[in-house]
Amino acid sequence: MERKLGMMLGEVVPCMLMVLMEFCTIGLTILASTVLSKGLSPFVFVVYTNALASIFLLPYNTFIINRNKRDEFMLQFLLLGFFGVTMAQNLAFVGLTYSSPIVAIGMTCLIPSISFILAVLCRKTNVDLRSSSSRTKLVGTLISIMGAVTMMLYRGPVVKDPSTHLQLATPRFFVFLSRNENWLLGCSLFAAASFSYSIWNIIQVGTLEKCPDVMTMASSYSLFGTFQSALLALIVERDPNAWRLQFDMGLLVIVLTAIFGSLIKSNVHIWCTRRKSQFYVTMFKPLGVPIAGMFGCFCFAETFHYGSLMAAAITGIGYYTMMWGQIREDESSMGKTDLSEERAPLLKQEDQV
Repeated sequence: MERKLGMMLGEVVPCMLMVLMEFCTIGLTILASTVLSKGLSPFVFVVYTNALASIFLLPYNTFIINRNKRDEFMLQFLLLGFFGVTMAQNLAFVGLTYSSPIVAIGMTCLIPSISFILAVLCRKTNVDLRSSSSRTKLVGTLISIMGAVTMMLYRGPVVKDPSTHLQLATPRFFVFLSRNENWLLGCSLFAAASFSYSIWNIIQVGTLEKCPDVMTMASSYSLFGTFQSALLALIVERDPNAWRLQFDMGLLVIVLTAIFGSLIKSNVHIWCTRRKSQFYVTMFKPLGVPIAGMFGCFCFAETFHYGSLMAAAITGIGYYTMMWGQIREDESSMGKTDLSEERAPLLKQEDQV
């Protein structure tokens, strides 16, 4: 009985944690959209969030005190900070000021497809049309791109007509859709952010092979990304008042985002990956689409559009199709490796005879 209970908890607890992580991610995205719409600079937001996250992650950082690591991984961490923080996060939060959280989730589902295209162009992977896994990945890529294009070009009708809701005349505490709306620009910026994250993923994979300490890597590239983002923000934000923080909702969102992203989410993802598999965490990413849809329909119906949810769902389907093809490909390669290992001793015995 205790064994069955332990097995059940081993399945339920990781699943509940991952669902909770997606709920928190959507909630923080809505909060970030709210404070950005009230005047907080997205460039300053990125700097303060990553600076605080770097402080939280300092105890994990052996890169600073280890001279050999500094010499070996300096370039990789600089590039990870540039693509993962300076480019991706700034593009994403600027895009959030022109669109909505549903775009953030939908465009994030493009990352595996963009990574696959980049890997093919860089000849890091081969496309064999005779292989079912390659065909599945191609179909998933096409579906994701179709969803992204649909999201850019078609928003569809609102869930509720704003003219019938008198409460719109009163100020809102939370914001789902940007008041400085430029839908096409916002979607384009999020697509560029996904492209940058895809490059970051490729660099990260190569770095993890040489530096398997995930927290050290996260702490190091977050630190480099903070300095790079600060330089960018100083160039873009000429107004000194943009850097001033008050004890308000903006400061709270910065602190919550830094704590959640640096300590809570990263450690939960590492624990679930070790407990289950490398694909377990990634399979929950499209769950943000129905979560954001639920928030949009019930809390922000006056500004929420059916078309954006439909397009985000299409990119989510493409995401799962892409991941299914990747899993099948990895299982196939593992099967070939196991088969070669089984045959190797027999070959050696024949040589000895």
